Amino acid sequence: MEVKIGVQHTPREIILESAQTADEVERAVADALAGKAQLLTLVDEHGRKVLVPSEKLAYVEIGEQTVRKVGFGAL
Repeated sequence: MEVKIGVQHTPREIILESAQTADEVERAVADALAGKAQLLTLVDEHGRKVLVPSEKLAYVEIGEQTVRKVGFGAL
């Protein structure tokens, strides 16, 4: 799923494809905003971690779960 993270005082957003579920991402964001974690930590589909300081979060946009289609067919 695609996750977009806006960081305060930064003109560009962070975009990553994550294998985490929407619930896992939402829980991580809620914990970061509630002060339970100092960093928002997400893992992309290649296993790399993305760390953003909680106090610098502007917004987080969670996309829909993507299902990869296999084969050839009419679109």
